[in-house]
Amino acid sequence: MTAIAIIAGYLALGAVAGTMAGLFGVGGGLIIVPVLVFAFGIQNVAPEITMHLAVGTSLATIVVTGASSALGHFRRGSVYRPWFMALLPGLMLGAIGGVFIAGNLSGTVLGTLFGIFVLLLAAKMVLGLNPKPGTVQPGRTAMVVAGAVVGAVSALFGIGGGAMTVPWLSRCGASMTQAVGTSAACGLPIAVVGALTFIIVGWGHPLLPPWATGFVMWPAFLGIVLTSVPFARLGVRLAHVLPSQVLRFSFAGLLSVVGLRFIFA
Repeated sequence: MTAIAIIAGYLALGAVAGTMAGLFGVGGGLIIVPVLVFAFGIQNVAPEITMHLAVGTSLATIVVTGASSALGHFRRGSVYRPWFMALLPGLMLGAIGGVFIAGNLSGTVLGTLFGIFVLLLAAKMVLGLNPKPGTVQPGRTAMVVAGAVVGAVSALFGIGGGAMTVPWLSRCGASMTQAVGTSAACGLPIAVVGALTFIIVGWGHPLLPPWATGFVMWPAFLGIVLTSVPFARLGVRLAHVLPSQVLRFSFAGLLSVVGLRFIFA
């Protein structure tokens, strides 16, 4: 493939990821990682590192998109800083741990785990499994542990962590506005620490393709960032037109196909 075709493909990926993130109300990582795996396969990237490169690149894109989202929520006053600061140490330590776990897994095992995770999210959406809102704020230790779990899982799979952070904060007594806003802020340190750690872990790997620094592919990063944010606005508009029930089951179906593809590939 020519360089122009590759960049055009990444721009299209960013447009798709942004549209679907806005349409279904989820972070783009769940879309970016599977499509990057497909794109890297077309470019003949070594299969041993394809999954690692996709996850690391996804986290790098979330640094930009997550910063935009976090800033917007901060300006609107929906980030509850005491909870964010309580979660922060765990988020950062967990993100580092998640990357090192990923670095010690083969591409096949990491892909299978990603598939299982995606299928669990699909089942959660279909069944409507959400924790009941709580009123008691947990202690600092519990918040650090929760942050570590969210950070590790998010860095392992290249996502922002909202699927876990929002339900946890809701149980802690946060309103939905606070939970979403604080979750958006939590995604930024996960992405920054996770992406940097993926660069370090993959530094100098003999199978890396051109234009990659560690496990971050810069042409993919650039193409996705340029188009994902504006197309996310298109997705939001579509979400206000289509029935919510249709959206929920459609996205669950898409996640199921992706999950099964990763498990049985």
